[in-house]
Amino acid sequence: MLAKTSIKTTDQLKSFIRDIPNFPKPGIVFKDITPLLKDGQAFNAACQAIAEPFLNGKIDHVIGIESRGFILSPLVAYQLKAGFIPVRKKGKLPARVERISYALEYGEDHLEIHTDAVGKGHRILIVDDVLATGGTAEAVVKLVKKLGGEVVGVAFLIELSFLKGREKLKSMDVHSVIQY
Repeated sequence: MLAKTSIKTTDQLKSFIRDIPNFPKPGIVFKDITPLLKDGQAFNAACQAIAEPFLNGKIDHVIGIESRGFILSPLVAYQLKAGFIPVRKKGKLPARVERISYALEYGEDHLEIHTDAVGKGHRILIVDDVLATGGTAEAVVKLVKKLGGEVVGVAFLIELSFLKGREKLKSMDVHSVIQY
């Protein structure tokens, strides 16, 4: 179980997120979570808030999406008494992989998972830092289903609601801690 924290509200967590204008390119306002990560109480509260809706979900594995999903998902997995599975960019995993391509606003990218990471009927929670357009999470859902797993939910620290990423995950139980 994660440590108890005095941070109790979403607004308190939001105060640890800073905006970085024009990053990674002009016109984008990047939501920087590093101030939240460096504060022990905020970091613990955020991971508890991500895990909380799934405490009784009998989760077998928590998937973390590269790269900032890797920071949050092992702590969520620990709280859920589940294993952790990384989903990585193309060419980063050493064993046999299942790969999926997905569209970005400026092109295409690829994600990979070990073929033996998820088995038939395994109950999976997918965790990432931000839900934006939903393409990355949608691709991971497809990977899990292709390997025979059951996606119990998809959870995010931040949701950029104005980008309507939740629409790509309509059939999923989607949870976000902070909404913009």
